[in-house]
Amino acid sequence: MLFRNRFLLLLALAALLAFLSLSLQFFHLIPVSTAKNGVSSKSRKRILPDPVTEPPVTDPIYEARLYCNIPSVAERSMEGHAPHHFKLVSVHVFIRHGDRYPLYVIPKTKRPEIDCTLVANRKPYHPKLEAFVSHMSKGPGASFESPLHSLPLYPNHPLCEMGELTQTGVVQHLQNGQLLRDIYLKKHRLLPNDWSAEQLYLETTGKSRTLQSGLALLYGFLPDFDWKKIYFRHQPSALFCSGNCYCPVRNQYLEKEQRRQYLLRLKNSQLERTYGEMAKIVDVPTKQLRAANPIDSMLCHFCHNVSFPCTRNGCIDMEHFKVIKTHQIEDERERREKKLYLGYALLGAHPILNQTISRMQRAAAGRKEEIFTLYSAHDVTLSPVLSALGLMEARFPRFAARLIFELWQDMEKPSEHSVRILYNGVDVTFHTSFCQDHHKRSLKPMCPLENLVHFVKRDMFVSLGGSTNYYDACHREGF
Repeated sequence: MLFRNRFLLLLALAALLAFLSLSLQFFHLIPVSTAKNGVSSKSRKRILPDPVTEPPVTDPIYEARLYCNIPSVAERSMEGHAPHHFKLVSVHVFIRHGDRYPLYVIPKTKRPEIDCTLVANRKPYHPKLEAFVSHMSKGPGASFESPLHSLPLYPNHPLCEMGELTQTGVVQHLQNGQLLRDIYLKKHRLLPNDWSAEQLYLETTGKSRTLQSGLALLYGFLPDFDWKKIYFRHQPSALFCSGNCYCPVRNQYLEKEQRRQYLLRLKNSQLERTYGEMAKIVDVPTKQLRAANPIDSMLCHFCHNVSFPCTRNGCIDMEHFKVIKTHQIEDERERREKKLYLGYALLGAHPILNQTISRMQRAAAGRKEEIFTLYSAHDVTLSPVLSALGLMEARFPRFAARLIFELWQDMEKPSEHSVRILYNGVDVTFHTSFCQDHHKRSLKPMCPLENLVHFVKRDMFVSLGGSTNYYDACHREGF
């Protein structure tokens, strides 16, 4: 009898555990993946809104938190995922600089008191922070392209200067670098232990925040690197267009896009009332307040949990912030619908995409130079690239955003090379305009390199009046 009772008890417990497991899976509280032909379903993760984790309606506070990108636990990422018979050949990384101090000040208000020194007893923190500061202090003699050699290698002002990288920004990219190190070096051995300077290509704009962000990521990726092997090139243009920056039609697209933004703002009566209320609080004309781009400073207050500014006339508050942030979100939505920005994006992103595929083609041919590329850039760099690739649903680049192109070789068919594209750790390859249908015809979780090459060399211009090359598209008559 005792044995029978124990048996029945164990049977009941087993049934209960099975029920709980199915319930958790049903409510998405534990992950479930189904593999098909050896490829995990996670390799096709969506960039579209997830109804399980995201608000059902636009939430400006939720979106602002995503934009701040405050470092926390290590994030899940899909970089480096491929079938076992694929070999990683090269990696091309585009980043936005990390968290920074505002570029603008709200008129007649006190600047937010943010400390831009790097200290161990302040959050957010990274285990490599002190070692990073120590290593940067050894680098002032590094050979960088002018004028980069005159920039500080890490932020160090007790009260941040305008646009200066913060400790949060440094930690964001130390974390990015360590994540990429674990995947690309430890797992895939992209670079040998005795890597050479020729195997890296590093480029940044002339802002301290982009140079320092690049160095932070690089230190996380290659801790205690040899300064003699590091050479950052200077890029004068935020579009990274090098010698191909003159493009009149691109500028005309931008003017039309700016006109669209202006008309949308005029239609938003709630936004104008909000600007009017804020202008009264700081005692300036509404036009002057609007010109100061107050959302830039307000995002700094929000991301660093600092109270919005007050005057004797009252306080700027969260409701003001929510109205302006909501308008930003609506502007991004209309930008996708009207597609004026797409013309600007295609022409703005072409030079840097053309450089990228050239490096990929050299790597595919067996060349070992420049197999790890890092562009340390801005939101106005990444945003056109995302749009040009057809990633219209991708969010505006957050602080420390990363966009990565991976080149892979099929070792069962060594002449075939494929690419994966990832945005903030999410595989977006099959959301791109040049590969969105490929997975319907192929079981490979990647896109043929030829698809990307044909897109950059030819297809990018199809929607731009039938031009066949970049020069013609930029100088088209009768636009």
